[in-house]
Amino acid sequence: MIQVAPGLAIDERDLTEDFIRASGPGGQNVNKLSTAVQLRFDIAGLPEDVRTRLRTLAGRRLTREGVLVITAQRFRTQDRNRQDARERLVALIAAAAERQIKRRKTRPTYGSTQRRLDEKSRRSAIKSGRQGREEG
Repeated sequence: MIQVAPGLAIDERDLTEDFIRASGPGGQNVNKLSTAVQLRFDIAGLPEDVRTRLRTLAGRRLTREGVLVITAQRFRTQDRNRQDARERLVALIAAAAERQIKRRKTRPTYGSTQRRLDEKSRRSAIKSGRQGREEG
């Protein structure tokens, strides 16, 4: 079990890892070895509220079937890429597990409203003072 957040863990058996060839530079090594990792995780086992937030956070990484796909190819070894993919998965699910605090509407203070109106009238006086003068 991989601990994601307090009260939320994912089973390692639910993860599917496929090793693919990495793209980009790497010389002969990139053509011979499959070092990139494609990690797949079905989000159906997560709580409903986490799933809805994860759908917005994941974006294109989530398939229509509800499978989260993370591709890691930053490093030259399979082991390090596997570790990187798992870390990214945990970070993404942990971000989705956090509940956003709803914003409470607040009113501006009386003093800030007065300062804003005073500044507006000051600017208005400056601009109205420019009228009538001929620019030359």
